[in-house]
Amino acid sequence: VYYAFIQFAGFTMGKAVSQFAAPWNGYPGNNYDALVGGVNTTNGINQFTYTAQFGNGVSLALSAQDQVAYMQAGVNNLGVGGAYGSSDYAGTIAPDFVAALKVDQAWGIFQASVAAHDNHAAYYGGSELTGHPDDKWGWAGALALSIKNIPTGPGDTINIQGVYTDGATRYNIQELASQAGAIAIFGGSSLPGVYGSVGFGTAPDTVFGPGGQQQSIKTWGMRGAYTHNWDPYWNTSLYGAFAAVSYNDTAKSLICGVGGVGGTFRAAFAGGAGVTACNPDYNIAQIGVITRWTPVKNLTFSADVTYSHLDQKYAGIITTSSTAIGKPTATYELKDQDTVQMLFRAQRNW
Repeated sequence: VYYAFIQFAGFTMGKAVSQFAAPWNGYPGNNYDALVGGVNTTNGINQFTYTAQFGNGVSLALSAQDQVAYMQAGVNNLGVGGAYGSSDYAGTIAPDFVAALKVDQAWGIFQASVAAHDNHAAYYGGSELTGHPDDKWGWAGALALSIKNIPTGPGDTINIQGVYTDGATRYNIQELASQAGAIAIFGGSSLPGVYGSVGFGTAPDTVFGPGGQQQSIKTWGMRGAYTHNWDPYWNTSLYGAFAAVSYNDTAKSLICGVGGVGGTFRAAFAGGAGVTACNPDYNIAQIGVITRWTPVKNLTFSADVTYSHLDQKYAGIITTSSTAIGKPTATYELKDQDTVQMLFRAQRNW
């Protein structure tokens, strides 16, 4: 069930679009699900919300939202092995608290959203005897703007959103983004004696090492689209998105070591002797175009092409594999990666 909620007297109770989301949710002008730069609660999120209406299209929503299903990017324990450790939640003791101020008028829509997100980590080791880090509250803020009735044509729109997060990564790199969580994108390489290339990007909410406190991951991003109606039957949208992920110095030392020695990333790849540059920061850039044809009312055909670029900060060579996609154990160059996707869709409404 994507959505199931009760509304009365300003209250919304049940599974609905997050109050943090832009008015167009994850789709400023696209069909493609995986844009970064904001949330995309297509599946709905459990919430208890009160919305106050002040007149003239101005409203304020105050919400407590379940973080478990879609808003947890990970609290990664770097003391358990692996390049980025392993997510180590100790359950959830607080919902996400969200506030959204919206102005909805004939010229368009403006919205400002904020969210508070508690990161509750489990033990450093296998039991409570090993202790645990303190909770770390993260937060996110976003501004969204939709401009209607622009001079280029009837029904044309511009939608744009910007977001910043600190320890609340899912409010930028949302759960449907193919870049969410720990990723490894493989490609080719021109280096002699190297089988291929790989790019890494991981964006949890926080990381922590043995005996240390949680270190929050900071991100910023944006996405937007311009939609033009050629005539009553055809329209085209040009859209794009960007997200940047940044680790602090403590987190980088835990992952990459000091002076080219140590760190979980190097340890995961036989000491990382071939790693010449180690930095877990990365950027994602996306651009796409979609054209829709509506030959008759309630029937729309569309073609949606999206290009994505992973700008990762590692360099050198490593030995690795990926059983999930059939990549063999071999030597790979650490390198930026590109992908192209096309989505064809036929939609009939009744």
